Amino acid sequence: MASTRPPLRLRRSLTLLAGSIVLTVAGCGPSGGTPSPSAAAVEVPSASPSAIPSVAPSSSPTPSPTPTPTPSTGLVPADLDRVLVAPELAHRLPLAVMIDDSRAARPQSGFNAASIVYQATADGYESRYELVFQEGDTSEIGPVRSARFFLVQWAQESGAAIAHYGGDRRTRTYIRYSLKPSTDVDGLGHGNPAYHRIKTRTAPHNAYTSTAKLRARAIKLGASPTFGAKLFVRPVRDASAPADRGTSQRIRIPYHTNTVSYVYDPVANVYRRSIDGKPHIDPADGQQVTTTNIVVLFQKFRIDTKIEKGHSRPDIKTLGTGKAIVFLEGHEIAATWKKKSDKAPTRLYDASGTEIPLVRGRTFIQSVPLGTKVTARA
Repeated sequence: MASTRPPLRLRRSLTLLAGSIVLTVAGCGPSGGTPSPSAAAVEVPSASPSAIPSVAPSSSPTPSPTPTPTPSTGLVPADLDRVLVAPELAHRLPLAVMIDDSRAARPQSGFNAASIVYQATADGYESRYELVFQEGDTSEIGPVRSARFFLVQWAQESGAAIAHYGGDRRTRTYIRYSLKPSTDVDGLGHGNPAYHRIKTRTAPHNAYTSTAKLRARAIKLGASPTFGAKLFVRPVRDASAPADRGTSQRIRIPYHTNTVSYVYDPVANVYRRSIDGKPHIDPADGQQVTTTNIVVLFQKFRIDTKIEKGHSRPDIKTLGTGKAIVFLEGHEIAATWKKKSDKAPTRLYDASGTEIPLVRGRTFIQSVPLGTKVTARA
């Protein structure tokens, strides 16, 4: 579907099921309603249970969807998170922005406008974020840092324009020769006009941008303004009835330099995020960061001294298959992740080999090294 140029700021309200919330200032929380068949259809590959590595039994069965009539509002589901939005916002070019996570970079801006957020261990065992935007807009994203190969692999799953300030040699080489159909918006190259430096922080923790500037620059550099017709759209379902949700859940995900935690709010049907025990606040809107779904990917991590001579670079095995956990609506689902190639989607399967539908709304994808002890309790 063709799209028009979006406004600089987005303020929208979403029709929700009972217990859902309304997020403003480019927020993109969970939304109720059922998309039209053509918009929601996604092919789920057949997979026998024997083809999927065994995982521990789920502590709770996959919640059953609650069918809801499509609201007669003219809204349609966005491609990445399936939140119901105006048609001109639903199919825009995704933007994947590499975000610093050093202590000097916190608090970072832009989380509550993103559709998908990735967090993974990077240089010096310090984590790095990737924020992927589609329907949400914000005038404040940053600090923007250099790209890493695994982040680019994830960005290409949605055909996103890649927003970053340089990268290691392996990543730069890949971007130069293999990035298409994604577009490179490098702050150290032709993408520079999309960025600015703020005065309240010192380099390299002071590079910022906005969705409007990034999208305009990406399109000027040759990016299609719309989401690719053949790209993967993850299966989703509507929010469950309040009686079918968990009543409480606390999740703890440790990284080398910080600990991420989530507390489930059954009334709003979202997880509220904290870092090192303190609420994670997004300065762009002043609100605590929330998400509808949390996906934990257990992946092999190592430090490689051969990727770039004289440097110790992070390397994550994102291809193949491995253990995962999906948290949604206060439930925990034992899962398996699978990714076939650099540009192929990371798909999630339950113990029976069925692809797991997420609940429409924002998703945080937490890649953690093998052996990481992720805990969840009521």
